Amino acid sequence: MKVLVTGARGMLGNDLCPLLDDCGYDVIECGRNEFDITDYSAVKCYIEKTNPELIIHCAAYTNVDKAEEDPLNEAVNANGTENLAKICAERNIPLVYISTDYVFDGTKETPYTPEDTTNPLNAYGLSKLHGEEAVQKHCKKYYIIRTSWLYGHHGKNFVETMISLADKPSLKVVNDQTGCPTWTVDLSNAIIDLIEKEEPYGIYHICGGGHTTWYGFANEIFKQCGLQVNLNPCTTDEFPRPAKRPKYSIMDNQGRCRDWKQALNDYIELRVE
Repeated sequence: MKVLVTGARGMLGNDLCPLLDDCGYDVIECGRNEFDITDYSAVKCYIEKTNPELIIHCAAYTNVDKAEEDPLNEAVNANGTENLAKICAERNIPLVYISTDYVFDGTKETPYTPEDTTNPLNAYGLSKLHGEEAVQKHCKKYYIIRTSWLYGHHGKNFVETMISLADKPSLKVVNDQTGCPTWTVDLSNAIIDLIEKEEPYGIYHICGGGHTTWYGFANEIFKQCGLQVNLNPCTTDEFPRPAKRPKYSIMDNQGRCRDWKQALNDYIELRVE
């Protein structure tokens, strides 16, 4: 099967493409050099030329705080996704769209399921929700995959940020936001599994098993790295950011990914200093 991956040079795409290749797929790796996702004509021309049988849409605007004021956020995550969705619908190509836990407001007290009501707190979450809506509006064949707290070897992420700060006299990390850390390799394998099993089209939650706070995540990172750090918990109010985050964004992954601590262990073992 010929699979086109947008955002192929991003954190997720860098892990997903080789794994797809290992599974025997003919992978078309796309980035900004191939086409501007906000340009409908450019997207259509490229897809017509390459003629993929499946598209996995990983390209996204991901700077959550900057998204509050940057119009490119909506242009890429919403309008760009709609461009792809329209073309996929016209050509009967199944579309896999990577979304986020930030489509929820965090007011629930039990893990979110795909059927739960969305209510984003920030511009990034809203743009990703608009992308979801575009996919559902135009496509009959689609997988919307919501993931969370993503980290990987090929991009800026929380794990590397914490390790880079380990030599500070002390660190404060937010302890009242709870979610599910997810390694890009585990997410990639789960995406491939979803496709190969030909599971019903629809919305899926794919994230690390279990849950923790950012403070708990940081504590486990330092523990597994064997680093002694003066780490202290703080509240969201003590660490204000431009974009509001949900306090609770645990999602029910239905066992699609292993425990987040096991994944983190493998990630750290494979790190290149």
